[in-house]
Amino acid sequence: MIAAAHAVSVEQPWAHQAEAMELAKTGQTVVIATGTASGKSLGYLAPVLSDLLDGTEARNGRGATALYLAPTKALAADQRRRAAELAPPRVRSALYDGDTPTEEREWVRQYASYVLTNPDMLHRGILPAHARWASFLKVLRYVVIDECHSYRGVFGSHVAQVLRRLRRICARYGSSPTFLLASATTADPAVTARRLTGLPAVAVTEDASPRGPMVFGLWEPPLTENVGEHGAPVRRTATAEAAHLLTDLVERQTRTVVFVRSRRAAELVALQAQDQLGRPLADRVAAYRGGYLADERRALERELHSGRLLGLASTSALELGVDVSGLDAVLMAGYPGTRASLWQQAGRAGREAQGALAVLIARDDPLDTYLVHHPEALFAAPVEATVLDPDNPHVLAPHLCAAAAELPLTDADLELFGPSTAPLLPVLERRGLLRRRGDGSWYWTRRERAADAVDLRGSGGSPVQIVEADTGRLLGTVDAAASHTTVHTGAVHLHQGRTYLVRELDLDNSVALVEPANPPYSTAARDITSISVLDTDTTVHWGEGRLCFGSVEVVNQVVGYLRKRISTGEIMGETKLDLPPRTLRTRAVWWSVTEDQLLDAEIPLDQLPGAAHAAEHASIGLLPLFATCDRWDIGGVSVPLHPDTGLPTVFVYDGHPGGAGFAERGFRRAAQWLTATREAIAACECERGCPSCVQSPKCGNGNDPLDKAAAVRLLDVLLAGAPRPDGPPSPGPVEGEAKES
Repeated sequence: MIAAAHAVSVEQPWAHQAEAMELAKTGQTVVIATGTASGKSLGYLAPVLSDLLDGTEARNGRGATALYLAPTKALAADQRRRAAELAPPRVRSALYDGDTPTEEREWVRQYASYVLTNPDMLHRGILPAHARWASFLKVLRYVVIDECHSYRGVFGSHVAQVLRRLRRICARYGSSPTFLLASATTADPAVTARRLTGLPAVAVTEDASPRGPMVFGLWEPPLTENVGEHGAPVRRTATAEAAHLLTDLVERQTRTVVFVRSRRAAELVALQAQDQLGRPLADRVAAYRGGYLADERRALERELHSGRLLGLASTSALELGVDVSGLDAVLMAGYPGTRASLWQQAGRAGREAQGALAVLIARDDPLDTYLVHHPEALFAAPVEATVLDPDNPHVLAPHLCAAAAELPLTDADLELFGPSTAPLLPVLERRGLLRRRGDGSWYWTRRERAADAVDLRGSGGSPVQIVEADTGRLLGTVDAAASHTTVHTGAVHLHQGRTYLVRELDLDNSVALVEPANPPYSTAARDITSISVLDTDTTVHWGEGRLCFGSVEVVNQVVGYLRKRISTGEIMGETKLDLPPRTLRTRAVWWSVTEDQLLDAEIPLDQLPGAAHAAEHASIGLLPLFATCDRWDIGGVSVPLHPDTGLPTVFVYDGHPGGAGFAERGFRRAAQWLTATREAIAACECERGCPSCVQSPKCGNGNDPLDKAAAVRLLDVLLAGAPRPDGPPSPGPVEGEAKES
């Protein structure tokens, strides 16, 4: 291993790498939490590959094995290349994911000693078939969990339970692997590692690697002459600005990645840059996003790694740890949702210690606007703590079923899966999912695979396949939860720079049929949402106002879509849709004010809907600053008189079944969160409200009604009874109450 490191110009490890290696060799759970491009891979690969090399001396050539988990396929493929640089061929490494051909999978099970996969494949393909993996699991020495900060919210909670199932299966085969975790950006890394693995962990945080200088720009696009909904001023879009900057950088032979927020935006940025560049440079710019077929992704990764591509517009698929040596610049078209992701994306540039450029281009959005005018919120604040809750019963219950299908559950397993396990087992028995036998063990009762009932990424069901109607060609996929808003009948869909119109969305067969088209407009779904309170866990009095946290039921239905002219954003018309409603039981934070407070705030009844609606939009926009979430992870509803509270109420809820911890974080930091919300609205230069303060890109009501000035007065009267922003999060008397909708 030392000789291999010398061969790739590593003469001596940095101090943090050496510390991680020593801890790993003692069998402790280790999390390496140092900066991007600080050599974390070598920190865990050296002990892993060293033990695997020792294992090649066994009679079967596989006396030790290791499992590597990555959140994305691109990262796993990149790490396989890294391992191949450091280990001789007799350490047999192999990718095992959804793209692995069927004929190769048996070889991986029988002969590979270093298997690189993802949590989804571990959950669906390895653990349910553990008997076929017995020879691998018996000698499993290490489990590497890369980019562990990405396992947050519901996804992170699911992964935590998958890892507990893995530990249980390993114990069945007599192994107890050492867990090695890596993350460039997480607060309290040891706590994060313990929550994920269920094991005490040691954090390595002192980064001893050299850093090249980075210039970091905050860029606010200019206002245009166009007007948006209800005459609001409109800034030039972040994607258009990113395409313009990408064009300039590529013309100067500057290797650049643009990170965007959506698959559609990745296609648009690449397409606009190609149009502006012309041949031959246009051929050196491409888009990279989820939903591409495996061959397309691998080809793009090779071209980026080789340097043939000068510019790439990518979703967060390339954010996590992929070693793209030689990048000079990173453009971020919109705040990526958390400071952790911001530094991950910025860290893609300058990975060879050369100078680098990172630019955050603000979207027309409350949070982005707040950040470019309050840079201290980015540069003077630590990264967020990773929020996950493995004890969430909506997460735990299906994993208990999956675990029982793998091996019958016993009382010895209760501690492993957490304190919610014991009360959940009888509930699962009453549902007919588990059965308890005379020996006290719990068994899976159904014929179908229990693992198939678990949706790790919270996508809400089987992905919808996007199929070209006339040829039957599969273009890609989209998550079931997003299908109603992105591939509804009549939607405009972009793929590899080509535009398609959705001819039909067949929900029964999970297929969207599309046809090539070139319409002069884009589409935006419109929906309606209602919310009811199921249980109120906690109520805190803020003077006359009330701040609450608890369980809610949200019913959402897409009812139509707008057609917006591409060149100006002008609304060309609206079309009705008839899609079924979707019901979500989740967790929410909400606040209410009294009639007397409305009088104090000089908000008459006719202004109340617009005031509450505007405050709701802005608070959703600002919550990612205080919780490790993205605007699209959460939702909100404002009601002038809610039947469950009897008062004007604003709700902000987690967009995942059972909750994801984001609303709870908002509840605990409500004074700071709502103070920042009030400041963001008041500081905006527009007169009546715009996308930079109170208009929302995902509003189901067409951003109507909104009253910016009344929203400021409403938040003023609420915050008058709140604690200071730096004070305790839960002042005043606390009551617990339960309410049925």
